[in-house]
This record gives sequence, structure tokens and C-alpha cells, in this order.
Amino acid sequence: MIDSIIEKLKQLRLYTFASNINPAIETAEEKNWSSLQVIDHLADLELNEREKNRVELRFKQSKLIVRPTIDQFDFNFHISRKNQKNKILNLMGLDFISQKKDIIMIGNPGRGKSFLAKCIAYAATQAGVKVLFTTAMDMINHLIAAEADHSLLKKLQYYESPVLLVIDEIGYLPLGSQGSNLFFQVISARHEACSTIITTNLSFAEWGNIFDSTTVATAIADRLVYNSEVIILEGPSYRERKNQKNKSK
Repeated sequence: MIDSIIEKLKQLRLYTFASNINPAIETAEEKNWSSLQVIDHLADLELNEREKNRVELRFKQSKLIVRPTIDQFDFNFHISRKNQKNKILNLMGLDFISQKKDIIMIGNPGRGKSFLAKCIAYAATQAGVKVLFTTAMDMINHLIAAEADHSLLKKLQYYESPVLLVIDEIGYLPLGSQGSNLFFQVISARHEACSTIITTNLSFAEWGNIFDSTTVATAIADRLVYNSEVIILEGPSYRERKNQKNKSK
């Protein structure tokens, strides 16, 4: 009869329940569990496994390649990191997501913007949040390609739907008229609906160099700044220091 029950559980897609039913019965005999205790134990195992799978799926969906954690971030490297430590650690709590706040990280290359953004994004996946990590140019290139093959609405939805969208490396290349308009569409759709993290090497005053016009740049900045946390990372390049240390070894 047990084989028949296991097969039925598999048909119901209760795979963890099915694979653990024999060990659970043995444990029940040893510990004198009631039938309800056995069922409760197996249900817990099934739920825990599903949560584990859900979290892993969120990580895969995020397009993050690494799994960075905030304990790897050197807050003592520069005074700007020390001064904003509490703010950064508070962001790791992810309350900004439920508040639909945006995060803007500004600083020259090598200051830790992307790493911090990835830390927050990874923490969000572990909390079961739907996350997408992309660079600005990858997003725009995909949107332009979608516009060319008449699938733009679907691709816009891809970038508009994540609960947390991370757009990395804004400012290294100008987006042009078409790219600026597409970027504006994404930000406008997400404004006050979901959270977005932006990393950029340019101050707000310089955003006219990224987008096609000052008008578009101002419209995008206004939406992002309206309900946001701004992190400014200064000092020398942490990446360069790390590379120099590696070379000296």
C-alpha cells in the first residue's frame, strides 16, 4: 500500500513528501508519533523544499552570476563608506522594496556601486523577491532589438515587472534618442509601482550627457529622486587597490 501512496503523492507533485514517507514512518515508530505528527512533519519538509526551490528560482531569474554578501564589503576603506554604513545596512533589510523606494548609487568606477547593488539584489532573491539585474546598455540594446522585431511591448513588460530592477553602469555610454526614450518608458512605468536601483558614474547635473536631451534627463531624474535613497561613494578605486595587492603577491 505504501508504494501506491507514494505514487499518488508523486502524481500530486508532492515529491519531498513522497521521498520522505518511509523515513518518517520509521521515526514515528521510534518516537511514538501520532498520525497527525507524521503528516505535519512531512508537510513541513515539503514546504521547506518548495521554499528552497522558489528562492533558487528567484536567483536564476535575477541574472546575477555571483552571490555577493554585505560582509564582503570593506566599510573601512574610505570615509564615505563609513559615513553611510548605517544607511547601506538598512537597505539590506529590504524595507525600501515594500515602500517602493528607489536607490541611486553615484561614484567613479571602482568605488563599490555595482557590488553593493548586487549585494542588495542577492539578498532580495533570498527573501523570495522577483529581481532582475542588467546593465543599462544591455537593457537598451534588447529593447531596441525588440522594437525592430515588433516585440517591444513584451520586452518592456520584462523590465517593468520585476519587484526590484537593478540597472547597472549608467553613464559610460550615451543612450541616444531612441535609447533615452526607451529608458524613460521603463522608469515611468516603474515609478511609484516597484523599486529600481541605479548605479552611475555621473552626478545628476551630468545626466544630460547620458540621455538625448536635458528634458529627458530631468524627467528621468525627477522620477527616480522623488522617493529614493542616494548613496555617494567617493575616495580612491577599491578595485585598483585590490589589483595592486594581487600583483605584489
